[in-house]
Amino acid sequence: MNTTKIPKATVFRLTLYYRYLQTLCRAGCHTVSSAELAKGTRVNSAQLRKDLSYFGKFGVRGVGYEVKKLMRRIQEILGLSKSWNMALIGLDHIGYAMLQHRQFEKRGYNLVAAFDITGRYAGERIHSLTVHSIDEFDTVMQNNPIDLGVIAIDSEHTQQAADAFVRAGVKGILNFSSTLVTAPKDIQVKDADFTILLDNITYAITRDTNKLEVPSDIHSDAPLPIHGIALSV
Repeated sequence: MNTTKIPKATVFRLTLYYRYLQTLCRAGCHTVSSAELAKGTRVNSAQLRKDLSYFGKFGVRGVGYEVKKLMRRIQEILGLSKSWNMALIGLDHIGYAMLQHRQFEKRGYNLVAAFDITGRYAGERIHSLTVHSIDEFDTVMQNNPIDLGVIAIDSEHTQQAADAFVRAGVKGILNFSSTLVTAPKDIQVKDADFTILLDNITYAITRDTNKLEVPSDIHSDAPLPIHGIALSV
């Protein structure tokens, strides 16, 4: 593997490649060219080859990539060859929608505990999961090994939720709040504020409309608008 620091944008695109390779695999495709894979993920072939080169040599000139082999390799790189247990704090809007969304398990993310900070949903059973009061957090977390914490509240309690996850020994936090949180350096934090993504869309529209010039030092590997290490869903 190339020892050069991997750009965040490359990690993001690896997830796109992996998802598209899954689609090809389900369709019965055995090989795919770099041009076909790049087109299917909306990147250019040179960028795709550069992204993969960070992790070794893939494919055969004139033949392309073996779909299953490349898919398994990217799966290993992204840490998707194992299952990850998640706990959720917050049942308003995004949090409740996550409990209703059953695709996480198919992706290897098991939502095993959920905590309501308002008391509105405490005790309610959603699918196979019983929602706990936040007062039960320490007890529940002691009995359930959790890898990832998800914060879906937007209040003065956001940092407290992050601190609680850190004390519980999680390895990473996905924060849907607009309030940024701090955590020890060995904890991977991903702040996913949807308004930031909307800001990036309106920027792109404004740039195209006004023909805004982009400085030459801005390129495709610039940091993504969501901070942290990639978590694919």
